[in-house]
Amino acid sequence: MKLYFVAGEASGDARGAELMRALHRMRPELQFMGAGGPKMHAIAGGEFFDWADHAVVGLWDVLRNYPYFKRQFARMLKLIGELRPDAVILIDYPGFNLRLASAVRERLPATRIIYYVSPQVWAWNRGRIPRMAKTLDLMISIFPFEPPLFEAHGLQSVFVGHPLMETIPPREARAPREKRLAGLFPGSRVREVRRIFPIMIAAAREMAKAEPDLRFEAAAATDGTAESMRELLRAAGHDETWCPVSVHTAHDLMQRASAGMVSSGTATLEAALFGMPFVILYRVAWLTWVVAKRLVTVEHIGMPNILAGRRIVPEFLQDDAEPRRVAAEMLHLLRDANAREMMQTDLASVSARLGEPGAAERAAQAILGLLARAA
Repeated sequence: MKLYFVAGEASGDARGAELMRALHRMRPELQFMGAGGPKMHAIAGGEFFDWADHAVVGLWDVLRNYPYFKRQFARMLKLIGELRPDAVILIDYPGFNLRLASAVRERLPATRIIYYVSPQVWAWNRGRIPRMAKTLDLMISIFPFEPPLFEAHGLQSVFVGHPLMETIPPREARAPREKRLAGLFPGSRVREVRRIFPIMIAAAREMAKAEPDLRFEAAAATDGTAESMRELLRAAGHDETWCPVSVHTAHDLMQRASAGMVSSGTATLEAALFGMPFVILYRVAWLTWVVAKRLVTVEHIGMPNILAGRRIVPEFLQDDAEPRRVAAEMLHLLRDANAREMMQTDLASVSARLGEPGAAERAAQAILGLLARAA
């Protein structure tokens, strides 16, 4: 049995690798192929294209890189047609993957198409769900409120829990918090870091003026983003004695910091699961922001706030991501123990809604169950 995977960025690569390992444990004879990142490539082997480093964020970045994505789309569709896999498993990356799903359905009507980490169409385009129901055979969701939205339109969906639950240590095993430490988490993509990290640096500088004994540390997702962060620190007149930058240390820093500045995205859920009080920052290209303002229908952008149904974490978006305002909110969290405790209580409530560990295993079971019924 052949399974063709497509993941488009680092987080999708991690989810895909977890799913591949779970599927292999259950069915060692499965053949994996497709496109993703280094973690998936290491498991799949030869018939796999590593392209996750080319991930972009926002409409403007997509338009600038359109020829590249058009080539990859045609390449993958041609290969899927030649390989004729038993199933195509698409992981997140909706701008690319939903279009690919439609093209695969048209070319190979009998092929099962499965989506893992459902696109957040409930936030920006619920009208797309009926079209997805005609294209997809199964939607595997990681948030509990999603399956009813999809099933109302005839799209089979299952909630498996959030994959992050696998990586978060028990509360009693965590490091104690350092009272004067603030963490900076500017995101996983270089373009994202270049827009957001300067704001964080400027906010930290304002904080240091008010509280000179504060310390700062920054977590980078890759060596490439770490180097960009160090360049931005030097451009702002600082070095790593003022704010050390380290790679793959986000979880450690989220355990130790008393408060943090976090770029919107998966890191906001990680911060919630670790119980770190924080603020959310996000800034995108002007064109992306204009389009998003017209499309997005949810009141909040941070997933902890969406899950809570109210703003439990302050959000500083686009022009509101102003260093002095961010610094003032961070100082409030660092100075006020009651404010930190209240946010931690709210974050714990959100974390409880994300299910139990074992998301990849439950996703693998759902996929194999679908394929068994189709045989």
